[in-house]
Amino acid sequence: MSNHNHSLIRTATEVPLTIAVKAIDQNGEQVDKHIACERPLTVYLNWQPIVTLMTLGARAEALSLGYLKNQGFISDLDKLESVIVDWEVSSAAIITKESTADLDEKLSEKTVTSGCGQGTVYGGFMDGLDEINLPSPQIKQSMLYALLKNISEYNETYKNAGAVHGCGLCKEDEIVDFVEDVGRHNAVDTLAGEMWLKETIGEDKLFYTTGRLTSEMVIKVAKMGIPVVLSRSGATQMGLELAQKLGITMIARAKGKHFLIYNGAENIEFDAVPPKRPTKT
Repeated sequence: MSNHNHSLIRTATEVPLTIAVKAIDQNGEQVDKHIACERPLTVYLNWQPIVTLMTLGARAEALSLGYLKNQGFISDLDKLESVIVDWEVSSAAIITKESTADLDEKLSEKTVTSGCGQGTVYGGFMDGLDEINLPSPQIKQSMLYALLKNISEYNETYKNAGAVHGCGLCKEDEIVDFVEDVGRHNAVDTLAGEMWLKETIGEDKLFYTTGRLTSEMVIKVAKMGIPVVLSRSGATQMGLELAQKLGITMIARAKGKHFLIYNGAENIEFDAVPPKRPTKT
């Protein structure tokens, strides 16, 4: 976090991300397994309830702040007073130094979306998109392959218990930060909150997700200032249209040595294309 905001009151709370259970396998044998934890977290802004998120709970402070920022409820880091997470009452209370008089209006403008783990966006969600101006970095195919190999070492909760999505903030083929949660939007909001608190720039980063590239995912990545998005899953029509409008390089179905570029192919340097076999005459 930057020096100018040391007065922000925070908590450091931890909860288990998985729990041990017993299951019966296909042979009728009892086996010891782990499953992902899922717990409600009600986010309050100046004591007004905004949303209840179902989450693993790994980084509840960053998740709450990233959610409120991405939805347009808060925008100025200097105006934050405290972020208090209390798992005994499953709540995260964000207090600001200024009033949020237009809160009721924003809360009244809500849209049910295709989101995994959230599924609702509010009135301020689309604000500021016209002001976003993203760069168009050149990306080597070989770098993408290296990144996909490196990122396979992550997804710890998924490897242990399944049932979660992962999102990564990457710089070239290195993973700067990685978050897992029961919903892909929780994971991206957590990364957004961490970037905001640490004042991390997005223009030289790449965003990786295991989830679908829907419209709200693309918007959140754009708000983070990140010009490239890479997904193990697919894309939706509205997600693609927004990527085209915002100038985001969109790469989906990325796993191993396979990927599909849906937007920004001119930014990819194909330096690892195997030579074509000569045709028989």
